[in-house]
Amino acid sequence: MIVWLLIFFCLLLGILVGLNIPVLLPIVYAQYMSIAVLAALDSVFGGIRAYLEGSFDNTIFISGFIANTFLAAALAYMGDRLGVELYLAAVIVFGVRIFQNLGIIRRYLLKKY
Repeated sequence: MIVWLLIFFCLLLGILVGLNIPVLLPIVYAQYMSIAVLAALDSVFGGIRAYLEGSFDNTIFISGFIANTFLAAALAYMGDRLGVELYLAAVIVFGVRIFQNLGIIRRYLLKKY
């Protein structure tokens, strides 16, 4: 119970800090940042799923988080240089994976509680 309260407190603290610190990015980088955030969210929901299933490994989570984020941003950059909208492929893939993980988390929590 204490762990969940700590997690919730840190989440609220992070949201408050994020909302109060202005981050201004040039519009050119918006596409890359959106893909990187989507990849990071995919890794986070995958980590939550693995934790609930009892197979969470911190090394796999951190390496997947970093690799997915940079790979997605690199794919968007490469597509931009080639004149092809490759970022759409990443949006579709990461979007599907996020919703799959959310569905599995929801089913797990409904069965548990």
